[in-house]
Parts: sequence; structure tokens; C-alpha cells
Amino acid sequence: VTDTFFGTAVEDPYRNFENKDDPAVAAWMKAQNDRARAVLAAIPGRAGLLQNLVRYDASVTERVTQVVRLPKDRWFFERRSASANQFKLFARDGLAGADRLLVDPEALEKSTGQPHAINWFKPSGDGALAAYGISQKGSEAAVLHLVDARSAQEIGAPIGRVDFGGVDFAPDARTFVFNRLQEMKPGMAETDKYQDSQVWMLKAGEPESRARLVFGSALKSLGIAPAEIPIVTFSHDGRWAFGFAINGVQREQTVFVSPQSALLAGRPAWKRIVGAGDEVTGVAYHGDTLYLVSHKDAPRFKVLALDLRKPDMAATRLLVAPSERVVTGVSAAADGLYIETRDGNVKKLFRQPYGRGAAVEVKLPIQGSFTLNGDEGGASATDPRLPGAVITLQSWTRAAQIYRVDADGSVTNTGLQPSGPYDAPADLVATELKVKAADGALVPMSIVHRKGVALDGNNPTLLYGYASYGVTEEPFFSAGRLAWLDAGGVFAVANPRGSSVYGEEWYRGGFQATKPNTWNDFIASAEYLIAQRYTRPAKLGILGGSAGGILVGRAMTTRPELFAAVIAAVGSNDMLRAESTPNGIPNIPEFGSVKTEAGFRSLLAMSTYANIRPGTAYPAVLLTHGVNDPRVEVWNTTKTAARLMAATTSGKPVLMRLDYDAGHGVGNTKKQQLEERADMYAFLLWQMGAPGFQP
Repeated sequence: VTDTFFGTAVEDPYRNFENKDDPAVAAWMKAQNDRARAVLAAIPGRAGLLQNLVRYDASVTERVTQVVRLPKDRWFFERRSASANQFKLFARDGLAGADRLLVDPEALEKSTGQPHAINWFKPSGDGALAAYGISQKGSEAAVLHLVDARSAQEIGAPIGRVDFGGVDFAPDARTFVFNRLQEMKPGMAETDKYQDSQVWMLKAGEPESRARLVFGSALKSLGIAPAEIPIVTFSHDGRWAFGFAINGVQREQTVFVSPQSALLAGRPAWKRIVGAGDEVTGVAYHGDTLYLVSHKDAPRFKVLALDLRKPDMAATRLLVAPSERVVTGVSAAADGLYIETRDGNVKKLFRQPYGRGAAVEVKLPIQGSFTLNGDEGGASATDPRLPGAVITLQSWTRAAQIYRVDADGSVTNTGLQPSGPYDAPADLVATELKVKAADGALVPMSIVHRKGVALDGNNPTLLYGYASYGVTEEPFFSAGRLAWLDAGGVFAVANPRGSSVYGEEWYRGGFQATKPNTWNDFIASAEYLIAQRYTRPAKLGILGGSAGGILVGRAMTTRPELFAAVIAAVGSNDMLRAESTPNGIPNIPEFGSVKTEAGFRSLLAMSTYANIRPGTAYPAVLLTHGVNDPRVEVWNTTKTAARLMAATTSGKPVLMRLDYDAGHGVGNTKKQQLEERADMYAFLLWQMGAPGFQP
């Protein structure tokens, strides 16, 4: 197919691959996957790598995530033991109390033959109930369930199409709200899937038919657009309900408020109090005050206080003024507002007392990273009914531990996350530096390696990046990364423009029309590693996933001679066709639309698939994808693989590794994760000429 946009013809020679159910396409996909897995399995060092990965993973008795602390010392969390393949949901009374298993996805897999995963969960305020979403085969098509947190018995019937979650409980701990996708009916376009979702309210145990619509585009007077995702939350004190209209992946939110009593009576009195033009990206509530994180006239963000009794953005009080420090989040506790900031690539935590008094830094035991507000339905670090916070803290050289921050500023390890023998290797070195890009911008990069690595250009080196949506790659520990370092590898992470390591301006510097800065910054980072003799092109690989596929794909197509090997995992590779998919519409705010000339030019520039040139000596390429991916359609990988195979003249392999029981990676089992990581590392070391990895 050839499409013409604003006078420019764009060839799409593998358009038919977008129908993965076509028998010929399905057969080609299977054949290429079988070939890739056979080639990867034949790499001599691959089995040893997998053994190493399994050993490191099993060295910790269990891994704990998504911790929620409630009054009366009640705790909820997800945990995966060393012998388990998937995270399970548990509740506990007191840190030293006995665990109660509430949700076991592995039991579902045994009964259905298909892997399941918990997508999100939310306990009621008293800890008596928990709502959770579960999906199968990586589809993220979450079904909402309610469970009694004492008996682990299900309450009521499951509710489908609750992919986004958006669940919250009213203070009565029985009434809850949830976002639900519209039902796809015959004749509807695929792109309608995530449009016109609505928020519904129901009491625990009531049939789905009793649910009442309380927020969303169906309430025409609110002016919520079909593409905006509506979410409702309740204030803990019973006074307010908050409605959020989120334009796909856009960070700026529109906020509505209603008296909570009106909402619970089924007659919400919504009032818009924050518009997208106010550039608010995060909120927290306490004592009739809404605390707002905003980048309006503050590229590194500020914190404002809005009185909900007379909400007027023009009358907000400045709580945290703009500075060189980047404000990345706020969360309300009983004793004060906790403020998350970034200094360079290190997170710092501050506590701001309510009323008068200056913010005080909380001294953390590790210089690294944490987050007050989790993604993917993750837990908040604070509860406005309780003093202090609970954070998960880690660094490049120290594994994550879960700490309790008390109101007096003391920080203690909760003991929820057991320590392992490899959690604090004494021989790891982590270096933070800045690389000068082609236009003079200074790009932050972190380099991790074992002590004693020689700067002789012979080290297998893996450079990783993402740089979209303002996501910053902060210090994180990976036991699996130790297997790469054991093989003599160097691991580097760059934060090009498109991340927000330095705030809004840095993010906008790699956004739509300025997106080429993203891969040019990445190329500069690669050149630095070569110039400083960490490595050389024959031993340099790059890795990016999802939107990070733009980063590595365009770095490869711009400078193919610079890399030995490239890995794109669930990559966004064909950006010109993105908005023809269900998840493409929500992503227009980030990447643009082909319906405008400026949007088309930007998308053409950032599309790896469109920039593959015949007769080019491309490096070795490994493309991985879950066939059930709801975020990035698998044909982003299949089309790109086919075009690269036809175009490259280097003689180096182009492999396509598919997983028919996976999606975007959310909910992948431990076995799936370890197998894929072993294939990636083995592929890189093979292509870098590492001894012991040559067939």
C-alpha cells in the first residue's frame, strides 16, 4: 500500500501483516518465531545465562510489591515466592502478623490452562474488602472482582471491561466506583475501544444492573471528550468527590469536584476547578485543601494549595516555589504533605507540615529512587488518616527495600521485603555523568559495571533508554542485570530529551516535532561510551521497549554502523499507523496525528518502519513481542522484521521472537521474564563476539 500525506507518498509494503489472523500471515509469524527460538536456543552460553538468572532470582525468598498500609495496622501487598511464577495478593494485620492469601493467579492458570495476572487492586478504607482486576495471557482485559479480606470469599459477580481500574471506595467501605470501557458492538471501529469509558457506582454485593453512571462523557454538561479517561476518587473525610478527565497519555489533568453526599445520592454536582491550561499533573487532598503539582510558569514544577470551599485557581497559595529541584509528586498524610523531588537523577523526600512551617528533608538511608504514587494501579505511599509514609527505596547498587517514614523523620526498614545474598554487591560501581549532545545539551547517563573493568574498548556494553511520556529512568536494581555484569558486561542508561529528568522543558525537547533530539541524544551517549573506551561499535548493543522502540529503532536507522546489535521489545515501530489501533487515539497527545501536517512530519520522522532503507548494512536485530499486546499491536514488530530482513545487506541476523501467551509484558510470569532475558543477553553476547557464546 502507498499512502499520501500532504503531498508525500509513503510506502507500506507489509500492510497485510496488520491482519494477524490471516492464515498466511499467521503461518509466517509462527515460522519466524520458531526460527528465532531455535537460533537463540543454539547459542552455547544461553543455557548457562538462564541458570545464572534463575539463581539470582531464587536467591531472595520472596519479592514484595504494591504495599498499602491502612489504619489499625492493616497491610495489603502483592508477593511472589522464589518457587512461584506469578505475584499473589495478600493481607496482613500488623507487620508481624500472619499472611492471608486473597488472590492466586496461579490457581486460575491451573484450572484454565492460561496464565493470569493481577492488573491492579484497591482495598476499602477499613481493609474489610478488596477490589482487584485480573486478566489472562497478557491481554490486560481486566475483570473486576471483590473479595472479603478476612475469608477470601468472592463478593458479588465479576464485572468485565474494567481495564483501567480507577476503583475507589467511599468512606462507608461498601460503595465503590470504577471506570468501565464501553461495550464493543457489531459495526463499531476498533479505535472505539478506549473511547467513551464511564465511571459507575455500585455497592458491594449488588448486581451489575444496579450500577449508576456518575461521571464521564455521557454526562454531556461536563464537556468531557470521548478520548478523555474519567476517574473518580473519594476524600477520606466524606466531604468531597473528585473527578479526573485524563486525555489519554497526556500528563495534564482536568479536575472536577462534587460534594460527596451528592455523588453518593446519585446526583453529583460536578464543578470544574482545574483545566488542562492550568498544567496540573498531580494532586493530593487534606483538610478541604487540594494540593496541586503544576508546571505552569515553572518548568521544574511547583506545588499550589487550592481551598475547595471557594475553589479559584487565581487564588491558589504557593506552597513550594519553583527551583532547580524538580518536583515529581505529592502525597498527603495525617502529619503533613510529603513531597517527592529529583536532584539530578537522585530522589529526595520532604515533609511539609500543614499550616505554618517550612518543608523539612527526610534523610533516606540510600541515595536512589522511590515514588510516592505508583503506576498501573499501584499503591500510594501515604494515607491521609495516618502519619508518615511507606516507600520502596533502591539504587543502582542496592536492591529495593520497603521503608516506613515516621512523622518525626525517622526511617526504618519494615522487613516486608526479605534481603538476599546479592542485594548489595560490594564490587559494583555506578557513575553519574553528563554527555554533550550535538547541539550542546548535556544528557544524563548512568554507567554500572563491576570494579576493575578496563577501559580498553573491549567490554560488551548495553545502552538502555526510553525517553517518552516524560518518563525518567531513575536508579533501579536488577538481580538479573548481575548475570550481564558476570559476563564482563557494562550497563548504561541514558535519559535523553523526551524524559523529564530536568522537568518539563527537557521533556518537551523530545516531543513530537522535537523528537529527533531523543535519538540524537542517545547516539551521543553511545559515542561517549566509545570515546571513553568503555566499548567499541563491535561490542555495543542498545535496548528499548515500547515507546523506547522509537529510541533504539531510529538510532539504528540513523547510525547503523554504530551498533553491533539492537533489541526492540514490544516496540512502537510503525508510528504512522498507530492511530488506526485502539490504543492509538489515547497516544495522540504524546506523538501527534497524521491528520495534521505537523503531526504527520513528526510521526514520519520517528517511525522506524518508515525509515528502513533497502541496501543498508544494518546491525543484528532482535525484535520481541507478546501477540496479545493491547498497547502496541504486534504488527509493529512483524512488519518491521519483514522490512529489515528484506533491506539489510550486512548478513547479520534479524530475529523475531513472539510469545503467544503474553502481551505488553504486564503480567508476564517469572518464567517468561527469565527466558526472554536469557535470550536477549545471549543474543547480544553472540553478536559481540564474546567467548563461549559463538555457535
